[in-house]
Amino acid sequence: MIVGSISENREIEKRISITPDIAKKYISNGFEIYIEKGFGEHLGISDSEFVKEGCKVETKDTIISKSNIFLQLNLPDDKSLNQLNENTILIGNFNTSNTEEFQKINKKKVSIFSLQLLPRITRAQSMDILSSQANLAGYKAVVDSFALFKKAIPMMMTAAGTISAAKVLVVGAGVAGLQAIATAKRMGAIVFATDVRLASKEQVESLGGKFLVVEGAENLETEGGYAKEVSEDFKIKQENLIADTLKKIDIVICTALIPGKKAPKIINEKMIQNMQPGSIIYDLAASQGGNSAFTEADKLIEKNGVSILGETTILNKLPTSASNLYAKNLFNFVMNLYDKKNNKININLEDEIINKTLIK
Repeated sequence: MIVGSISENREIEKRISITPDIAKKYISNGFEIYIEKGFGEHLGISDSEFVKEGCKVETKDTIISKSNIFLQLNLPDDKSLNQLNENTILIGNFNTSNTEEFQKINKKKVSIFSLQLLPRITRAQSMDILSSQANLAGYKAVVDSFALFKKAIPMMMTAAGTISAAKVLVVGAGVAGLQAIATAKRMGAIVFATDVRLASKEQVESLGGKFLVVEGAENLETEGGYAKEVSEDFKIKQENLIADTLKKIDIVICTALIPGKKAPKIINEKMIQNMQPGSIIYDLAASQGGNSAFTEADKLIEKNGVSILGETTILNKLPTSASNLYAKNLFNFVMNLYDKKNNKININLEDEIINKTLIK
């Protein structure tokens, strides 16, 4: 059984779906691995490293036409999709809103799985690409925002006087937010955090952050562990709390997202006007519109002395680490599909992981 992967469009995606270490695991489980020439060169991984582990370097057309399992990050171009054979398994991190495109592929009897749709259950944790990638995003957001900040981060006591520690507010305490809190705290900042899920309070405080609680708040969490949309009354109370907090904050890391919807606007124009000049807002929700007013995708905007950076491709800044984790997630997913005894893929729709991730 052949597992193949071709190069992504590197102008928008620098991660890869198979690494040499993971290729070795596939091969030890009886798979053949086909990769395109130069597949990992931009990450400093030569073709010879893949070949050393037993991979075959083939042309793009050969990989597409011969692969039983085809692994990518983004949906391949139309030409590549048209070359897929019937009964190919296509797995990736696909935006499922493009239903027309998927219907075309389904007509060819190609089974498409998007790991964005994984259920939040214990058994799926090793396949959870959203968590593995968000973890890195939260870390990198802090590192990048601290690099932009024109003051020292930790408190420093010197003979010439004391430098106060930077104050950081993390908006959204999901995986990315919790990693941002941990990273900022390790680097010496004073960290505050807010989230509509009251269950986040304990996690934030365990990392040394101060959780901002909206008066009369209820737990606004879905069964899947995501944030719900909030009421107008909650929005007003949250707005007042954040507005007061932001007056003393140096750096804001925005991570709040609602799956399948526009990001909630949490920081408005008036709040930004009252922030200290030299402050920074680093908005990881920019791909879904951003949590902050004035956020523009992949642009650095300055308003009233406040720098606002909207980031959509942050994982391209850590492509090697991100690829290592993504490739492991994919491997674990493939092994859940694979019937090793009979050397075949078993699409068992009674398995919640398989059922939820299959694009029908």
